[in-house]
Amino acid sequence: MFALRHLRLPSAMHFRSSYAVAATTKHMLLRRPARVLIGDPSDWDRPQIQIQDISSRCSSTATEPAKSLTPVEELLAAAKPYAQLMRIDRPIGTYLLFWPCAWSIALSADAGCWPDLTMLGLFGTGALIMRGAGCTINDLWDKDIDAKVERTRMRPLASGQISQFDAIVFLSAQLSLGLLVLVQLNWQSILLGASSLGLVITYPLMKRVTYWPQLVLGMAFNWGALLGWCATQGSVNLAACLPLYLSGVCWTIVYDTIYAHQDKLDDLQIGVKSTALRFGENTKAWLSGFTAAMLTGLSTAGWACDQTLPYYAAVGIVGAHLVQQIYSLNIDNPSDCAKKFLSNHQVGLILFLGIVLGTLLKSDETKKKTQTTLTTSTASSYVPSLPQKPEVIS
Repeated sequence: MFALRHLRLPSAMHFRSSYAVAATTKHMLLRRPARVLIGDPSDWDRPQIQIQDISSRCSSTATEPAKSLTPVEELLAAAKPYAQLMRIDRPIGTYLLFWPCAWSIALSADAGCWPDLTMLGLFGTGALIMRGAGCTINDLWDKDIDAKVERTRMRPLASGQISQFDAIVFLSAQLSLGLLVLVQLNWQSILLGASSLGLVITYPLMKRVTYWPQLVLGMAFNWGALLGWCATQGSVNLAACLPLYLSGVCWTIVYDTIYAHQDKLDDLQIGVKSTALRFGENTKAWLSGFTAAMLTGLSTAGWACDQTLPYYAAVGIVGAHLVQQIYSLNIDNPSDCAKKFLSNHQVGLILFLGIVLGTLLKSDETKKKTQTTLTTSTASSYVPSLPQKPEVIS
């Protein structure tokens, strides 16, 4: 019996261990891992979506080739530095170059007539092209200086996105397009427009030799005040155009001095000159003087063109705008200087609208003056005839 019991013991132990394993396995199979049920309760009993192994997914993603650009995307990526070089993303310079042209074209219009829209379109296109060419010339001269100034160090030439040779080729294309626009005008305008290229080229050098580079910039930027009248009339009326041109030069000194105050600390370290450094703490007094000179010139140009009330009202609004700019200006705050500089686009627009309305109103006043003149001349020339003594027939 002992032997029998001894022989059965392993069988019993094996049975109990087998039962325990089976029970444990069954228990483990019946249990499900804990889940966090999120969403609609009606969806909780749906079969679970098999989740791929994250590591395998990451490894497959890492081995995928980079997405290739389409031809259009490649073209845009290649053109972006050139668009930045001509400041296509900052149109304020184009506006400031265009407004003196528009003033002159509108002043030269006949009484009661709108300004020549074709000329405005040509000069707008020319302003866009030549402002871009001016920026390219400026960056070619100032490539090393721009790299040392915080605001300009990421420009395409300063940062190395464009080589100097590529910039020169691009400049040639810009000047060719500008010439294509210029030859649409009369011969007098072609010669007058071509003569301004010297100012455009030499302006960037002026900041190295004089504290008045803004004066040279004003002479270049307001050349359109002479060119616009010449393009519509075939010659320049100095009585109207010269005061308009000088007013534009004073305006440029005002807004570009404000602009130059953004970089005055960098300019001091590099050795670059500007009116911002020349005027210093007396900036507001200097700018007030140039504003007064600008308003005087505009009034003189209006008088020479027989302008009417809307024109002089616009001149008054422009004066108030500039006074507000100057006396609210914080020359030590670059953000405020940039804001004031950008607002000068409104100055150009206000004056242009005043010229257009004033010229349209000139028709009525001209008619009244003409009628008055005719009435006066008729009255003065009228001599009543005296009755003559009848002849006596003998």
